[in-house]
Amino acid sequence: MQVLPYQAQAHSKQIMHNLRNTIWLLIIIVLLLGLFTGQAVFFSLSYVLGGLMILSLLYSWLALRGVQISRRTRTRRSQVGRNFSETFSVRNGFFLPKLWLEVRDHSNLPFHNASHVVPPLLPFRSYQWRVSTPCRARGEFTLGPVTIASGDPFGLYFTPRHISAFERIIVYPATVPISNIKLPAGMVSGGEPQRFISPHVTTNAAGVRDYVSGDPMNRVHWKSTARRNKLIVKEFEIDPLVDIWMFTDLSTYSLVEDVTVQRHRESGNVLMRGSEIPASTEEYSIIIAASLATYFIDIERALGFVTYAPNREIFQPERGHRQLTRILETLAVARSTSIRTMKEMMSLEAPRVKRGATFIIITASLQPEWIDELRLLLQRGIRPMVIFVDPTSFGASGSSEDVRGMLSLTKIPTIVVRQGDNLSAVLAQRPIVH
Repeated sequence: MQVLPYQAQAHSKQIMHNLRNTIWLLIIIVLLLGLFTGQAVFFSLSYVLGGLMILSLLYSWLALRGVQISRRTRTRRSQVGRNFSETFSVRNGFFLPKLWLEVRDHSNLPFHNASHVVPPLLPFRSYQWRVSTPCRARGEFTLGPVTIASGDPFGLYFTPRHISAFERIIVYPATVPISNIKLPAGMVSGGEPQRFISPHVTTNAAGVRDYVSGDPMNRVHWKSTARRNKLIVKEFEIDPLVDIWMFTDLSTYSLVEDVTVQRHRESGNVLMRGSEIPASTEEYSIIIAASLATYFIDIERALGFVTYAPNREIFQPERGHRQLTRILETLAVARSTSIRTMKEMMSLEAPRVKRGATFIIITASLQPEWIDELRLLLQRGIRPMVIFVDPTSFGASGSSEDVRGMLSLTKIPTIVVRQGDNLSAVLAQRPIVH
């Protein structure tokens, strides 16, 4: 059972207030009639009405005594497109039954309606309900606080109790599956690369050895095990591939979105309706960045990340899911409100990129000055690649021909993404190089 909306609840409280005033007025009238007529029935009636008011007040005061409420979640992280589930439990730890309890949840997770009306609850009994909410907006949200309320059987008094405890939940941006992406060939500086045995599974198998206690079963080489009649495991070496840097442009100058795009009132992040990506360059850029980060971490590449969202966020190249978690948490709350242009961000942050690295830029900027910075990177032996979210397909004025033409003249591999494109298919295409 769901609780009444705020307007209906306010109306209900006004009815309670009017009902109490009516009874007090009746008590006064009955007492006056008893004084003027001297008949005992009027006095008895006034005593009954007065006792009703006192008992109702006492019951409402005890209505929340011994009530315990808890909420449980399996995880405090979710992702756009998935469902987030919570389980609520209310227990009556008092010897009096609870005729009704209203639980109002003040979480700001979009479309999370966990408020509930608990049916009559006997002494020392519990009641549970489960809430499943589709995550439609990325960001950091709060679960709670909670207001629990009850009252007397006659509906004369309403007793609320506010529980200020809350938890935080972070909703990662949506991602699209990427099977392969064709990167420009990077270079490893410093001569012949040195290979080292890795304790982790990599794409390079170095050989086999005898099983040692603690080796994971997914490293067992079953053919060698069967041939030698003992457990044999595979050894891997560190892949000498170059680092990948990903720069995501979230400046306010690059933001273009359709007037139909809706944003969450508190966080300001874009709300998704169904499976279609909203017509916003911000959301396209973030989904592309999150998808690429997931792909590179899954294939165990060292990934660095830079964005201004609007605060400066920079992560040195690392492997592993800790790096992915940091990137996704940054993108979850990112907004296109930075006053730094793409050119300014590159001039400030690109010098930390080492020679030979692969440099991926995700931008919707029509300002061609940032391409000059790419030329400087090429001269330093850095291999750039551009994922250009064409803002004109989102309704931006002007033309993207100049930017795409300059990228073509500079021979920088480019993938052009337009509104409505299938991102998985587009990102798997070979970048355009003229």
